[in-house]
Amino acid sequence: MLRDIITDKRALFPAGCHTELRAQINRSRSVTILSGNLTGNSRVEVSGVGARVYKNGVWGFSSAAALNDEAARDVLAAAADNASFMDSHIKAGKGPLPFPSEGNLPLNRIIEEIPQEVYIEYLRRLDEYAEKNCKSLVSRSVSVREDSMEKMLLVSDGMSAHTAAPRSYVYIFMTAETPDGTPVDLFAPIGGSGIFTENFKFPEELFGEVDNLYKKLLEKRCGVWAEAGEKTVILGAELAGMLAHEAVGHTVEADLVAGGSVASHMLGKRVGSELVNLTDFAFEALGAPAPLPVCVDDEGTKAVDDVIIKDGILVGYINDRESAEKYGMEPTGNARAYSFSDEPLIRMRNTAILPGESSLEEMISTVKDGYYLIDTNNGQADTTGEFMFGISMGYEIKDGKLGRAILDTTLSGVAFEMLKTVDMVSRNMHWASSGFCGKKQPMPVGMGGPEIRCRAMIGGR
Repeated sequence: MLRDIITDKRALFPAGCHTELRAQINRSRSVTILSGNLTGNSRVEVSGVGARVYKNGVWGFSSAAALNDEAARDVLAAAADNASFMDSHIKAGKGPLPFPSEGNLPLNRIIEEIPQEVYIEYLRRLDEYAEKNCKSLVSRSVSVREDSMEKMLLVSDGMSAHTAAPRSYVYIFMTAETPDGTPVDLFAPIGGSGIFTENFKFPEELFGEVDNLYKKLLEKRCGVWAEAGEKTVILGAELAGMLAHEAVGHTVEADLVAGGSVASHMLGKRVGSELVNLTDFAFEALGAPAPLPVCVDDEGTKAVDDVIIKDGILVGYINDRESAEKYGMEPTGNARAYSFSDEPLIRMRNTAILPGESSLEEMISTVKDGYYLIDTNNGQADTTGEFMFGISMGYEIKDGKLGRAILDTTLSGVAFEMLKTVDMVSRNMHWASSGFCGKKQPMPVGMGGPEIRCRAMIGGR
């Protein structure tokens, strides 16, 4: 647990300047077993202290890879000097940082240290089950990934916080071959917020996940190529979450809006059908804890939910304090830094399309000729809203019934145009939170959604 080296440094904050002092430890643990062999086994910790000072519209930042009183004093002094230097040259002449925030958030949880042997033994038992029960595989792999960010934050406005955000996952990878010898693969991430021993008690609890993934892979290896073109598709919840984050969420981050993203001229306009609602959640979502809760950001702003799309209308952006003032919005706690040596950037937290009122069965029954797309293995989007997602698992829909599995394909389109074609949204909700968002610095994020029916371009062979 972090030792408090920052609370008594408030007296060293430069007068009249917004100041942030942050001590931080990032931990990661990983183990991989490939076809029965231990191929990865690591424990990594990165720690230090950083300070940021705002003066007349410019920022000064400094960090040090040490957690002691001297380092805290040094980075404060260096950040203040950097801010003064920038102010003397840029002369922005702005007032104080807007939207001050006060309060205290005590440590929300303790992160327990878990020996590597615990991870290894868990995976060995899981791998043994896969070896025994999945005979048609040409390759298999199981992995554990556990990471956490623990932060102590002190802000001149009056906010102080000590937060810890662990998450842990088991990944199952499988590869088989089609009848002509072409490799096909699938993987499943299982887990969420919390340390490993909270999320995973016994390997037997995941045997059903192994069986399900193997069944899908056997269907896929006998699958067919999708027919290319614009089709009616039902996006599985995982794909809806990726769409929310990659193709919509990044376009409404205020720094990218200022850079000319497609959303810069869409505020108040229709960007989806009236069935489309999208929110970036803080620490609770739809009556339950958000997958990766954020209670305060690294500017010291208390985190609240940020409504982005309501009934198909773009109503908000994702902001830090400065951009919120620029666009006449309230900050919602989206300024986040990954490491002690990183400055806070505008980042998403738990971004999701909200559920509707249809059942998945109803949605499938209404499709005469289309596809149900379930899993994705990659995706990319740009600030125009154009996207392309790799589809690793899906099924034909013929006359309202699921048909054959399909081989790897792609889904592409322009997000704000595709969302206008949404005519059914399921009442289901699924979250994914195992990855990192890669905007300049990595950041754990959650993304989620229900199944949605729409029109989109699907690739062929």
